[in-house]
Amino acid sequence: MEELIKLVSEKTGMPAAQAKTAVDTVLGFLKEKLPAPLAGQIDGLLGGSQAGEAIGKAEGIAKGLGLGKLFGK
Repeated sequence: MEELIKLVSEKTGMPAAQAKTAVDTVLGFLKEKLPAPLAGQIDGLLGGSQAGEAIGKAEGIAKGLGLGKLFGK
């Protein structure tokens, strides 16, 4: 998650603490809105060493649920 916070901070010019609040807010929103199996993968995506495996699982779940329409794709 630190990598994401750093990226948001760099791209927006926000201080790290403010970027962390933004990231936490977005992640909380996604976890609340996504189906449970997919929402549970968010922490895995940000966990580091197993991120690649979690991304693959999340993509498979998203395709199976037809979530492209949810995000306008």
